[in-house]
Amino acid sequence: MASVMIPVASFLTGLLGMEAVAWGTHRYLMHGPLWAWHRSHHEPGGRGPELNDLFGLVFAGLALGLFWLGARPDLRPLWWAAMGATAYGLLYALVHDGLVHRRFPFPVTARRGYLLRLVQAHHLHHISQERDGAVSFGFLWAQDPERLRGQLRARRAT
Repeated sequence: MASVMIPVASFLTGLLGMEAVAWGTHRYLMHGPLWAWHRSHHEPGGRGPELNDLFGLVFAGLALGLFWLGARPDLRPLWWAAMGATAYGLLYALVHDGLVHRRFPFPVTARRGYLLRLVQAHHLHHISQERDGAVSFGFLWAQDPERLRGQLRARRAT
């Protein structure tokens, strides 16, 4: 049992840790000094490649680095953390690009519950097409859409 706990804990740390990394990167880098890349994601347009897609390559490179380090037997938990980060990337591609933005045919439509909340929160994030003024920077953890609407109203009032 103990031999399973470390890989499972490492995988979950990589998966859930990526939400924190993605939130911080999105909030402070993408809507900050790296806005030149991220702007393409906030502009109306087609479903083709965006400059913003380069962030996926950056995160994939980080995961590859963890896989490489985790190949050492004494650092094996890093390999499992890389698996969790990769799972997060797959979820991001499917849910964000497929479900939310419909960049490719996706068999699910969010009609209620968690998936609807996630889609609504992300669409509220896109109300702002500027670097500043956006709400909801997370991906898997989405705030209540009513609360986000309130934040947007408050920002417009000032």
